[in-house]
Amino acid sequence: MYQVPNYTETVSLKLSEVLADIGVDERIVLKTRRSWLLSESIVNIDYQLLDQKIFTYFFGSQSEGTTTRDLNSDTDQLSSNKELLKLIQDWSDWIPGVTNLLMIQDNSVSPGYCLLQFLRDDFPLPAFGVPTQNCFMDRTGKLLLKNSVLSAEHVHGYEVHGPAGVRQGQHGFTDKDHVMALYCTTWPQQARQWLDQQGEGQWPSAEMKQYCNRSGCFVVPVGCSGSEHEQLEWRISTSLAERCFMFNLNITQIRCYVLMKMILKSFIKPLFNDVISSFMCKNVLFNCIANTHSNTWRENNLLFCLTLCLYLLYNNIINEHCPHFIIPGNNLMRGKIPPAVKPYILQILNNIINSEGVALLRVKCDDLGSRIFLNFCPFKTRDIMPGSLLYNLALKISGTHMKDFYLFIDCGLNEAVEKFKNYVSKIFIFQYEGLDKTASQLITPWYFTTLGSVLASRNIYQYNTIPADALKLISFGLNTDVASSRLKLASIFYCVQEIQKTDFVLSEIERRYDQQIVEPVCCCHEYERKIIRYGFLELCYNRNEEVLQYTTASCVIFLPCEIHCVPNELRYEMFRSSQEDKIFRTEKDNMWMDCAVVDSLPYLYFLQYKVYSHLGRQDQKQSALVKLIRTIKEERNLGHRETALNILGKCMEQEGRAGDALQCYLMSLNIRGRNNAAKIHITILLSVLINARR
Repeated sequence: MYQVPNYTETVSLKLSEVLADIGVDERIVLKTRRSWLLSESIVNIDYQLLDQKIFTYFFGSQSEGTTTRDLNSDTDQLSSNKELLKLIQDWSDWIPGVTNLLMIQDNSVSPGYCLLQFLRDDFPLPAFGVPTQNCFMDRTGKLLLKNSVLSAEHVHGYEVHGPAGVRQGQHGFTDKDHVMALYCTTWPQQARQWLDQQGEGQWPSAEMKQYCNRSGCFVVPVGCSGSEHEQLEWRISTSLAERCFMFNLNITQIRCYVLMKMILKSFIKPLFNDVISSFMCKNVLFNCIANTHSNTWRENNLLFCLTLCLYLLYNNIINEHCPHFIIPGNNLMRGKIPPAVKPYILQILNNIINSEGVALLRVKCDDLGSRIFLNFCPFKTRDIMPGSLLYNLALKISGTHMKDFYLFIDCGLNEAVEKFKNYVSKIFIFQYEGLDKTASQLITPWYFTTLGSVLASRNIYQYNTIPADALKLISFGLNTDVASSRLKLASIFYCVQEIQKTDFVLSEIERRYDQQIVEPVCCCHEYERKIIRYGFLELCYNRNEEVLQYTTASCVIFLPCEIHCVPNELRYEMFRSSQEDKIFRTEKDNMWMDCAVVDSLPYLYFLQYKVYSHLGRQDQKQSALVKLIRTIKEERNLGHRETALNILGKCMEQEGRAGDALQCYLMSLNIRGRNNAAKIHITILLSVLINARR
């Protein structure tokens, strides 16, 4: 039996321990994958409810759990309309009455790529016609689809990098690649031989290969660089199969991959940018696993496994040939390594391989070297990651319902009621299982609450009463989070002057809102978010997504059709933008700037101030005012601080403190100079003061 040398075993175990502290351990990896798969389900259920035939997938290191804080890998999002076009690889798969495209994978195209030929929709024969903007006729008469037809320019909010829209440089967010693709239900012809191959490692297993064969493939709108057909070629993507491989790796294999990426970032990328990519490392890892006995990949053998992968990468660079694991004919290094830099990269890798792990002491990424050498652990990232994952999931939930509510911004009361009823009715039609069921349970309560609020708004406008069906619907959504849905209920009671009921609901919210635990959640605009509450992180560490209803407080969003459920002081937020201001809005701003939006905690104290004013409880009224002021000053994660200052200004006006009110409005304008209701408040306040002096 193979014996691991003591030195290698000692270093391997230390490496494993350090990587676990950084967050690369089984538990965190599984939580990461669950969080991203839930986000994927949320997006796809939302598309389904909106009758859109789009499917979205999250691929890459973030969703695999193979990144760290300092690696900060991209989020890879792939979207496809599976009913837009029918991609086939065999003539027998042709379907009448739809647009069929034949994937051409012969010697005329680069390995790993294909051409898409139009076929007739009435008979399985090539289509004939004239070239168009998106269609090219080659010299043999084939009508081919250009890859420019699926341009990433249509992905809003992203710069275009090749086939992908890329969002970069925003505080608190990872960079995101969003790729549009076409889907084929069958496994690519170029990879069919791979299904029958089996290396020494007996990996992938027969079950994994069966899944791959069923999963089909995507084609991405980018051609092989330098190819004569570059504008016509489509890259074949086996991302679903690759995700299956990653989800079936053991923790030593995952750690090996993470270490390879750390080495790239520390030693190669600073000098040679992206000459060697993490995707090359991934395929090197796959090839090593497939051709190495499974017993090799053990925790006490991590250093040897890493060396094995680096040695294969070294040989690939020498030969300038890194085969795609599934489509070996696709050389991932083709044309990627400039001759001038090749010797230097080889020397770096050679030094690392021969250092027997010593080179890892120079890895600054996630303080890896310091943690190994000094046994120094400033903090364990794995303690923070579950909280960060769940917080991002809360942002996804909040962002999904905000995006959908934008569809109702211009609706009148009756139209909004009917549209929301139609939307909510679909929730009961679809039967979900597994993570899809969990995702549905996370997002659907928001729609019940909002439909209830819209119904209440219509009834308050007509009769100044709250209908029973509205209250029933709102009750279904009370546990979306700690406060936002309950604050809508309190706001509705306040608007019909049911002050005692308002007081009761607000007291319940304050009881539930533990400020040592609860994190505000706002996705209206992108700002640097700081998760600083230890209580939040501690609760999230041992829990899954169900903990969000106890640990998060989303901002409260009132659509224009809900205006009759909004106190007068907050209604001004729906009219924050002059025509000139609207020019300076982003597309995301348009989703919320015509609504009344306020963070939960400031709104809680504002409503308490108003309720205690009505009830004549002066001490409690002043206490609520003090809490509102303190929240605006001290809560670091408010998304709408300018709105909180505006409602504080209205409280100051009620107190007869006009100077303080004006100061609040000016501070609000310092935060958001345009699209701010503070301008309206200042105008009204100055008008009142001037008229009072006459």
